[in-house]
Amino acid sequence: MKKTGLAVLSALFMFSYAPAQKKELDLAQSWGQKQSITKPINQVIGWKDAEHYLERDAQDGKVYAVHIKSQKRKAYTPEPNRDVRVFTREGDIFIRYGDGSEQQLTHSPEEKEENPTLSPDNKQVAFTLKGDLYSLDVESKETVRYTHDGSDVVYNGWSSWVYYEEILGRPTEYKAFWWSPDSKKIAFMRFDDSQVPVFPIYASKGQHGYLEQTRYPKAGDENPEVRIGLVELKGSDIVWADFNEKEDQYFGQPYWAYDSESIMIQWMNRDQTDLKFYYVDPTSGAKQEFYHEHQDTWINLDHSERITFLEDNKHYILKSDKTGWAHYYLYKLDGELVNPLTSGEWQVEKIQHIDEKGKVLFFTARKENSTRFDLYRVDFSGKNLKRLTFGDYYHQVSPSPDGKHFITTYSNVTTPTKIALINSKGKVLAEIADSKSEDFDNYNIGKTELLRIASEDGQYQLPLVITYPVDFDPNKEYPVIMSIYGGPDAGTVYDRWSGTANQYWAKEGIIQVAADHRASGHFGKKGVSLMHRNLGHWEMIDYQTVAKWLKDKPFVKNDKLLITGHSYGGYITCLALTKSSDYFDYGIAGAPVTSWELYDTHYTERFMDRPQDNPEGYKSGSVLTYVDKYKGGLRLLHGDLDDNVHLQQTTQLVDALTDGDIPFELMIYPGSRHGFGPSKRKYDFKERARFYYQYLLEKPLPEHF
Repeated sequence: MKKTGLAVLSALFMFSYAPAQKKELDLAQSWGQKQSITKPINQVIGWKDAEHYLERDAQDGKVYAVHIKSQKRKAYTPEPNRDVRVFTREGDIFIRYGDGSEQQLTHSPEEKEENPTLSPDNKQVAFTLKGDLYSLDVESKETVRYTHDGSDVVYNGWSSWVYYEEILGRPTEYKAFWWSPDSKKIAFMRFDDSQVPVFPIYASKGQHGYLEQTRYPKAGDENPEVRIGLVELKGSDIVWADFNEKEDQYFGQPYWAYDSESIMIQWMNRDQTDLKFYYVDPTSGAKQEFYHEHQDTWINLDHSERITFLEDNKHYILKSDKTGWAHYYLYKLDGELVNPLTSGEWQVEKIQHIDEKGKVLFFTARKENSTRFDLYRVDFSGKNLKRLTFGDYYHQVSPSPDGKHFITTYSNVTTPTKIALINSKGKVLAEIADSKSEDFDNYNIGKTELLRIASEDGQYQLPLVITYPVDFDPNKEYPVIMSIYGGPDAGTVYDRWSGTANQYWAKEGIIQVAADHRASGHFGKKGVSLMHRNLGHWEMIDYQTVAKWLKDKPFVKNDKLLITGHSYGGYITCLALTKSSDYFDYGIAGAPVTSWELYDTHYTERFMDRPQDNPEGYKSGSVLTYVDKYKGGLRLLHGDLDDNVHLQQTTQLVDALTDGDIPFELMIYPGSRHGFGPSKRKYDFKERARFYYQYLLEKPLPEHF
């Protein structure tokens, strides 16, 4: 039968406006291993100078310098006088200028030089060797040895374990020495671990295995004795800062003055309630206190940005959370407060640039929303605070050397990463990149949203990020995976793009949740302080609130809520399956703390005080206390060489669980530290998937695993 013209037009109209079939992510795309709804973009990696930023090309991997005005780019060649790098290979020190050939500076294959660090003038390299501090002249190769008492318990310029892990920080790789700005002096810490208890770590490799003997102070134990020494470049008697190393104390990272005539040293008592700053004369060791802060709970001994000296040699900027919120303060060098630079119930994060001539501070902060960071400027007077970044996005900024321009890499949970160039007034000068693919709206994916729910007492709005299953139907029931960390001031919920790595489980019909509690940093130090002397208390109250909120939803399966985390997150997971087993059904806990007297002094006592001073807090914060509430469903993971959270922690929990005669799973990863090696991670990935399929989805593990 022949169609009329009207019928043909009608058919064409219906065909043209029928909803298009959406694409499905394939296996690699759903794991985030292959691009789909996003595309590769060039990554901004820094600045060449005030007029050019550096970007790494997403296609050829090369680095280019891009002009901020014209956006024209040229291949970037490292500059010999600027891009100087020292490094070690097979125990010897090498240096490379720009992209030139490398030069070997030491020739001692039987020795092992560590942490080679260039002086500010690029003419000297300081390093440590077998617990002693040295330097060498790059041109003449002349070596100067400053200390002579390094041993298996005495380390000069090399951190004791607890300082490396908790105070100076892992990025230092145990380095504990600092060049003066004029390259003529070196400050260093000397550690004596002779009174610190030894913790044996058994390695099973070989016929007889072997022991690693680690000086590890557990809560309540003796700490290392610490001295701060200062030496002249060409060699001199050591000048010791005027502190008594026998005192129960901590020292933070020191800061040299711009003129190198003095050094600022951070001191803290063992209880971590009093922080003092001292100027120390590097020629005599004499000290002069110029700042003292007390908090009834604790003070964080930050290893970065606690204090920033200005080039005028008259002022410094202090970062402190003494009001319950982290803010900046302008001080004179003698310790007199000029004025607060910021204030209010919000948190500053990081100084991005200081314009001393214009008397303006540029910084990032969590002001508009605690799940996002923005760039701000404020006058040294504390006036004219202004937000410079834009929109409801999480911004990561990179300032030009002169502070007149900033690159911002921004996104939110529903907007893939973009990059823009703004000036110091907040004007957007160029949209540099957008990772959103042309096919973004054509893919069928699980939707992600950021929301907040009221805490049980109504005092806090707890942030959550939820990814729903693909083709989510509110009339169906789905299992839930809740991923957490949970440590003090260590939230994981942010309004930023997380890629598609969570889409595999969304396709499999699992709801995925990330949640933070009241002491995770969203509510300032005021919120974090609630954890004082009672770790595990408020975290579980708030996570129970999240669990109840989820299980009240008609689309959540009532007996299929799994919680998972590593380290502190492993601790929370174990508590969830014991203390809070009425709310959580399954858990996968990696390297968990199970009882706080088994963890190190500085971290544990900051929050819990010493075991002898807070026995009830240690008892109520221990997973072992609640083993009788365990109902099943827990999988434990631990590396046998973990030198941070010892395998002892899991072993003691296993001992208690076996007495309860209720099944659990245990996986020990031989040769693994606090993190697992590549082959172990691959196996763990598959076993985690098996656990999800077996207990949440109740079906076999697919063959593609």
